[in-house]
Amino acid sequence: MSATAYRIFEIELLDRSYLTPNMARLTFCGEQIVGMRTEAPDQRVKLFFPFSDGAPSSIPDRPDWYQIYKSAPPAERAPMRTYTIRKLDADARRLVIDFVLHGETGPASKWAINAAPGDRLQISAPNRRFEGKSAGFDWDPPADIANVLLIADETALPAVAGILEEMHGRGDAPATQAFIEIPTDDDRQQLPDWPGLDVTWLPRNARAGGYGAGMVRAAQSAEIPEAVVMDGEADADCGDIDGLDVDHDILWDRASAVDGQFYGWVAGETAAVSQIRKHFLKELRIDRKHLSMMGYWRHGKPHV
Repeated sequence: MSATAYRIFEIELLDRSYLTPNMARLTFCGEQIVGMRTEAPDQRVKLFFPFSDGAPSSIPDRPDWYQIYKSAPPAERAPMRTYTIRKLDADARRLVIDFVLHGETGPASKWAINAAPGDRLQISAPNRRFEGKSAGFDWDPPADIANVLLIADETALPAVAGILEEMHGRGDAPATQAFIEIPTDDDRQQLPDWPGLDVTWLPRNARAGGYGAGMVRAAQSAEIPEAVVMDGEADADCGDIDGLDVDHDILWDRASAVDGQFYGWVAGETAAVSQIRKHFLKELRIDRKHLSMMGYWRHGKPHV
């Protein structure tokens, strides 16, 4: 049987620490982690949490696991949520995932707050034995990228932190604007630094407008290279902008730029990302091949 891109792993909690008032770092261990891999700092995985009665998930580790999961009635599916791999050391059997905490209002935050070392979860993650690209990531800039724009809220902060660490590790890190909306001023985190990096923290409690308003304002103030703005005669390819339904449609654009002029990566609350998308594509007329824009979650709806 050939290896599949993603498979089911069994992991257990090793340690929990609090990075900020609204974010916890959970470190997992388990022998099966040796078979896991990550391809980018925004690598997505699926975690399966216990049912409301405390029963754990029991998804089989087989190629058609997702079809099996989806074929069950919704009430019989273990709660599934999407997270970003923050750090992975497969050979050491260690996996780190940062959790945004919002009380016991959902299965993921509730579990992250209450779980004890030894508590187990199932996770769908990239398979180390798979020979192709596993997908599940969107940070894929050209090797010679010179100008980067990052706009995110706290749900995408683990990915942004990983992206900044990756660029800093290159030694010739590009000029980078990073705007990060967070719940409170105390939710700032320590990030890499270099002369060409400008990080702006956007505490939500210090500004009006609610979820995503800081992200939208950041997009309006960001410096965009003229070279990636399309001229008046060019087709800006904006036909799908006004018709997007943020409550039902998936907002997921992936950059395809092959030159190093500019690379924008935007992720967070879907309505905010939708406004930014409209501003960038329709109003500024940025060539969309330079932009990855992802609606990670929708305010008022479960984040899956």
